[in-house]
Amino acid sequence: MKLFLKILPLFLLFFYPFVKAQKTPDSVLIKKARLEIYDNPDNTIKIGEQLLKKSHDIKTSISLYMLLSTANIAKRDFEESLKYILKAKELSQKTNDSKSQASVLISVAIQYQQMELFNKSLETLNEADQYLAKIPEKTPEKYVETATSYAIRGMIYKSQSNSEIALEKFLISIQNFDKVPLKKTTYSNMSVVYYNIGYCYLNLNQIEKAQEAFSKSIDYAQRNHAKSLEAFALKGTAEIHKQKHENQSAVRLLLKAEKLCKNTGDLILNEGIYKELADNYLAMGKQNLYQLYNKKYLEMRFKRKQNELKSINQVIDNHNKETSLKSERLKTYYHAIKIGSVLLGIVFISILLFLITKTRKQNRKFQKEIQQIIRTS
Repeated sequence: MKLFLKILPLFLLFFYPFVKAQKTPDSVLIKKARLEIYDNPDNTIKIGEQLLKKSHDIKTSISLYMLLSTANIAKRDFEESLKYILKAKELSQKTNDSKSQASVLISVAIQYQQMELFNKSLETLNEADQYLAKIPEKTPEKYVETATSYAIRGMIYKSQSNSEIALEKFLISIQNFDKVPLKKTTYSNMSVVYYNIGYCYLNLNQIEKAQEAFSKSIDYAQRNHAKSLEAFALKGTAEIHKQKHENQSAVRLLLKAEKLCKNTGDLILNEGIYKELADNYLAMGKQNLYQLYNKKYLEMRFKRKQNELKSINQVIDNHNKETSLKSERLKTYYHAIKIGSVLLGIVFISILLFLITKTRKQNRKFQKEIQQIIRTS
């Protein structure tokens, strides 16, 4: 069951606000890259890398790094994805654009959440909240970023088997996506959230509500021609049929999902589809097909684990770098405090010595005056 509850926040990255497209060849390429990000991520990466080489604008570069990060997540190559999103984070810190800084931090949180580094993800979301608070109220950017933040939190709770709280977060996410004026830009986002809502209801054994949520997920995916998202939702629907022992119906949906996602290279999606097909064929007594898809499932699982291991190593390296940087900053800070304390001590002692010397001089003067008075009396 854990495999089927894998989270899909990576798709939310795709709909973060990019640089406003203008009627130039580059804008056409960016649009093409964005459209192919899930169904043909390799081409998106190729276009993104070409544009990045000639980009001289910080905001454009940030958007391209985020694009490349999302495309690599679509391939479940977390190592490459993390590399690009950390570059975007580094650049965003050089700007005063709260929206851009919030978007990048939320993207980083998605990355950590995908890798099941939940505490790190929540820590990053809390950091992003500081920038979200600076975005003007009732603006599309505010709604999108807020919706995304709640969606990630919901996914974390769902991963921790707390479906009730997860549902609360997801419903708030949907409410915010509904407020975005240009609805088309939120279709894929809402497909992802409804997919997760479906599994929450499935965990709570509310089958009818789960079916309704998966249907909405399919509907929103089709509105935006997002084949891989539709495949995820079909997989969720197939699991309902499996629970009802309607194995043939489940297989039909899974084969359709397999066809839809053939070019995505999404390891988790393929892994889930193969596992479900193997389970259904086993229940139907079709041993040859069970062995075929079980082998494919194990291959995908092994490949995914290898990618995750590489990504975790990179996170550890990055964490060590951040810790080292913080350590240097603390050393500098305490060194400055130490120097300040010494200087303050010198000033204090100097003043004290001055006052003592001055008091002694006055005392000697008074003693002389008193002695003079005594002699003359």
